[in-house]
Amino acid sequence: MKIVIIGLGTIGKTILRILATENHTITIIDDKKDKVEELIEKYDVFGVVGNGASMDIQKEAMVKDADVVLAITDSDELNIFASMVARKLGAKNTIARVRNPDYSKQIAEMKEYLGISMLVNPEKDTATEIFNLISLPPIVQVEHFAKGRVLLVEIVAKKGCSLVGETLISLGKKLSTKVLICAVQRKNKVFIPSGNFTIEEGDKIHFTSDVHTLSDFLSEINLVQSPLKNVMIVGGSKISIYLAEQLSKKKYRVKLLESNKETAEAIAEALPQVTVIHGNGTRHDILIEEGLEAMDAFVALSSIDEENMVVSMFASKMNVKKTITQIKSDELDGMLSELGMNNNVSPKHVVANRIASYIRALANKRGSNVLTLSRLVNDQVEALEFAAKTQEKFYNTPLKDLRIKENCLIACIIRQTQVLIPDGNSCIRQGDNVIVVTTHKHFDDLSDIFM
Repeated sequence: MKIVIIGLGTIGKTILRILATENHTITIIDDKKDKVEELIEKYDVFGVVGNGASMDIQKEAMVKDADVVLAITDSDELNIFASMVARKLGAKNTIARVRNPDYSKQIAEMKEYLGISMLVNPEKDTATEIFNLISLPPIVQVEHFAKGRVLLVEIVAKKGCSLVGETLISLGKKLSTKVLICAVQRKNKVFIPSGNFTIEEGDKIHFTSDVHTLSDFLSEINLVQSPLKNVMIVGGSKISIYLAEQLSKKKYRVKLLESNKETAEAIAEALPQVTVIHGNGTRHDILIEEGLEAMDAFVALSSIDEENMVVSMFASKMNVKKTITQIKSDELDGMLSELGMNNNVSPKHVVANRIASYIRALANKRGSNVLTLSRLVNDQVEALEFAAKTQEKFYNTPLKDLRIKENCLIACIIRQTQVLIPDGNSCIRQGDNVIVVTTHKHFDDLSDIFM
């Protein structure tokens, strides 16, 4: 596909890094010459220096031939205008980053009247991801496939979890709830496990599950926790406001700490159902004073990664059940995971993954068989949903009789309304959707997984 990216800030560079590995023809636009030149050399893409909302600059970038134009600069107004110009020139689809809450309330109208295909809001999307983590306490991360019917879930095998010490074969005999463990991270190593693989305490486990059986499985392996009701948020950012609003609407008791008095007062006025405290949430004495020990969940959303790391570690030490940390730096994110802090969120990755999923769906309509793609374990593992479209020789043959490449696992088969967790006797049929988990990169078709 032909893609134009306008704006090379943190999110722009993150989405470029993802899309540059997927065989697209990409042109980048930014008004900073050195940034454009650096990324042209790094990713072998085309580049134009200038104002991305300018019709002349967009003409130079051949926007008229683009399948997708991404307008993701720091300015909402520029992104909206650039999207309108792109559609006028002939771009088939446009995606705009729009952060202002006033605009967010008009999403439907903006998409219809301005011709914008998709609007992304990093802060709101990140708040939604955090809300999902709080509403599902044992879960570290969850990815959705088959329009939400299949989940790829990450959990940690903590002490007391009945997975610890078991092989996948023994678990298959003991557990009544059917899931498929498809990837395990143990420290810095990643495994696509075979039946004899033994789970150890501290392993990060990725498994596929029917959305309806997830809670039964978590209960069966002793990972169900009591609901989280009391939530403390540090920082009065836009993410914090969106999150506090979502939580309070669902009857969570929310306490938000903000060091700037005017900001705290404004949040208190906008969200009367939230307890807003004017105070420095990075100070341990204030956290204790405001009742940290009585909290079920703690969310660190200050603008400084290092502060978020320190207060999250303190909250964890105070035995808060769930600690969620905003980390913008990829390097620090890896460090936090090494320290056992697994519930980390990054706005740039949340938005980049949303955009990448949308583009893959468009590519599917043009002949690619990848419906959905998610990257796991610091991009070391890919989970792909394929459409089994055209007739293939491996259809209707038991999986145990097929030669599947090493480090590839068929994790789920979706057949019309059925969600099938496969075993060796399962078969793929034409018309199925198939989820594959693998350490290989750049698979474009289901046939790529077979030898």
